[in-house]
Amino acid sequence: MTDTRGPQPQYEGYAAGPLPGEREPAPGQAGPYHPPQAYPSPPGGTHGGRPQAARKPRTGARTTPRTRKARLRVAKADPWSVMKVSFLLSIALGICTVVASAVLWMVMDAMGVFSTVGGTISEATGSNEGSGFDLQSFLSLPRVLIFTSVIAVIDVVLATALATLGAFIYNLSAGFVGGVELTLAEDE
Repeated sequence: MTDTRGPQPQYEGYAAGPLPGEREPAPGQAGPYHPPQAYPSPPGGTHGGRPQAARKPRTGARTTPRTRKARLRVAKADPWSVMKVSFLLSIALGICTVVASAVLWMVMDAMGVFSTVGGTISEATGSNEGSGFDLQSFLSLPRVLIFTSVIAVIDVVLATALATLGAFIYNLSAGFVGGVELTLAEDE
C-alpha cells in the first residue's frame, strides 16, 4: 500500500521532545503550577469599588442528591410487540404450570394421598359384584400431565389473543383520553 498524501510537514521539537511525564522540572519551580490569570485580582479584594468580604463556605449544603422527575404518557401500545411478549410470558407460565402439577402429584403420591382417598372412594362406590371407582388409575401421572398440558396450550392461545386485543382496545381508548400518564424518577 502506498502513501498518496504526499510529503508531510515536520514539526520542530514536536515528535522529538520528551513526553510531559518525562520532562525535567524547570528551574525555579518549587510549588504547584498556577496558570496565568487574565485579570489579576485587585488588592484588598474589592469588587466594583466596594470592599468584598472573604467568601465563607456553605455549611448547610444539600447532602441528598436531587431526584429528577419526568411525566410521560403511554400514547400507544404496539399490538405486535404486545403479542410477542404475551406469547413468551404465557409459554413460560404454561411450562411452570406443567412442572408444578408434576411436582405436586409426586408429593401427594409419596404422602399416600391417592391410595388413602382411592380406598375410601372404592369402598363407598363399590357393589357386591365388583370394585368401585379406582382413583389411582384415573389420576395417574401421565393422565395428569396430558390434562395439564392441554390446559397450558389453551392458556397460551387465550392469553396471547386477549393481550393483543387489550392492546387494540388500549390504543382506541388512548386516542380519546390521551393514554396513561406515568411519573418516572431518576435514582442517583
